[in-house]
Amino acid sequence: MRPDNRSPKPDAPVYEGAERLQKVLAAAGVGSRRACEDLIFRRRVTVDGRVAKLGDKVDPATAVIHVDGERLQVDTRLVYVAMNKPRGVVTTMADDKGRNELAEFIGNRVEQRVYHVGRLDADSEGLLLLTNDGTLAHKLMHPSYEVLKTYLAEVVGPIPRNLSKRLLAGVELEDGPVKVDSFKVVDTLGKTAQVELSLHEGRKHIVRRLLAEVGHPVTRLVRTSIGPIRLGDLRTGRIRRLTNAEVAALFNAVGD
Repeated sequence: MRPDNRSPKPDAPVYEGAERLQKVLAAAGVGSRRACEDLIFRRRVTVDGRVAKLGDKVDPATAVIHVDGERLQVDTRLVYVAMNKPRGVVTTMADDKGRNELAEFIGNRVEQRVYHVGRLDADSEGLLLLTNDGTLAHKLMHPSYEVLKTYLAEVVGPIPRNLSKRLLAGVELEDGPVKVDSFKVVDTLGKTAQVELSLHEGRKHIVRRLLAEVGHPVTRLVRTSIGPIRLGDLRTGRIRRLTNAEVAALFNAVGD
């Protein structure tokens, strides 16, 4: 039998900017290097679909890493930000009409150039996500990924008992039907009601148009969540960086 002089193939490719996997995991906030080594040893880490092993090196800019099945973002160039957009602010980084814009609130608090994920009209307020991760942003906005969005709306009341059933069944608008995933009345005060609704839709002014169509025009609209990310107690006009767990949850929401 002839000896096989071919060089054995490496278990994982090594890139020019590669670093030890445990170092990359630790830098991403998973834990200490020792703890990350233990995760790798226990086969709880995958890189580009392959179970990782101690000694592996990865390029943080390109590697797709999962820990216990959850996607981990290790590219430090990527930024994920939540903002509580005030009423009267247009969802753009530069407005040619001189209106209040997002850049005024972000200022120099985010060094990278970020873009908004979807929109909120000027009269609406609440949760807005901003990132420079174009791939994730596209998936969060694309209707095929069905990322749920929740809104709190003040509307003209009173609310009839059958409204929830009607909205869940679907309402026909001029650009096609729309239905909510959930609806409930939160509070009533005289001729005003506060309602909460969730839907996967992303069409322009969809919540306002939907509620107006069923006879309850919106007087105030606040988006309270996008997928797993909640507005919480973030004050109006403030921004915050998403945690590693929140970023992982966003990837999970789009199936990454």
